[in-house]
Amino acid sequence: MVNYHGELSKVNRASSDSSPRLDFFFDVFLQQLRPVSTSEYMKQVEAYNQACKESVDLGEQSFFAEVVRKFPEFEAAFDKHKQESSKASPDLLQFLIDHSPMLKNEENRWMKSVLQIVRTTSVYFQPQIRTKIMNEGWASYWHETLFLQDDRICGHEIPFARINAGATTKPRVGLNPYALGMRLFYFIEEAANRGCYSHEYRRLNNMEQKRHYDRNTGKGRDFIFKVRENYSDFTFINGFVDQDFIDKNKLFVAGQRLNEERMVWQYYVKSRRAEDYRQMVFDSLYHPPKIAIDHEKSREGTLFLNHIIEGKPLVQEYIANTMLGIEFLWGGPVCLETSDAEVKSGEEGTADEISWKRVRYQMKERKLERAVI
Repeated sequence: MVNYHGELSKVNRASSDSSPRLDFFFDVFLQQLRPVSTSEYMKQVEAYNQACKESVDLGEQSFFAEVVRKFPEFEAAFDKHKQESSKASPDLLQFLIDHSPMLKNEENRWMKSVLQIVRTTSVYFQPQIRTKIMNEGWASYWHETLFLQDDRICGHEIPFARINAGATTKPRVGLNPYALGMRLFYFIEEAANRGCYSHEYRRLNNMEQKRHYDRNTGKGRDFIFKVRENYSDFTFINGFVDQDFIDKNKLFVAGQRLNEERMVWQYYVKSRRAEDYRQMVFDSLYHPPKIAIDHEKSREGTLFLNHIIEGKPLVQEYIANTMLGIEFLWGGPVCLETSDAEVKSGEEGTADEISWKRVRYQMKERKLERAVI
């Protein structure tokens, strides 16, 4: 709802000398509006480069004169694209700030400042919530590393071990971000010291050669600093939790089943595969819904929202209050299209079956209605 990735894309973005017209022609027009073959696309690239060689100042103008001759509809398509781009707001909160009829009233304009503070604060904290495992693991890694290198720990080993273990012990069931993050940083550092992230290592097919591979690079510490700087929890887990890490730390995915004789729930080892463990961690990560404004359906004072499904449904208990707040800020009815999941439990050892159905929620005059589309 605050377009974090859109804001993130503005950071450290390489400067570009290309014009919006040129970007539209090659990125949108030739690929989406008037798709052409790869050979034809490359011919247009060569034609542009040739026009720029012949005239540095007028090369682009000359190139587009030929484009308009060949594609008469280009100018109209570009004008429409500019109009749509100027209307588009990056996210729901910013859209409400910019376009809400209720907030445009003189007595309500002060709310815009409050909403802007809420949006800015949310964007600020997005990196923190998306790096929870990395943050806790990094803190635990340095807490242990620095204490063990400090001579002042002599005589305090037992209190330190007790406190450290209380934070970084692996749970028998569940997930401890301190324990997982710290062990993964140690694992990455050791692997980087051996050179296990090099092309040479990845080309090896012999498992015995991989097991004894050691280039003693001494670059492990530098490598984990780069990981810390550039990765989120998802890329951290997806990129480095492999079968070697799972086996070394004796990790597993726990399942739950009913003991019908004793009528109690029992935990059991459901899987020791790295793929399953990664998925278990992914399911626990922060994953906010992507809500887009549907400008075509938003008419007659109704704001129409579309939930773009990314494998997770909305949390049912939050829908009513959230839409109530949006209706208040918009000053009129709000519709939301989303998909609800129906889960059918599979037999032991098989995955649950998930079916999706498209539904529409409408909040009007503080009353919520739900209809299957």
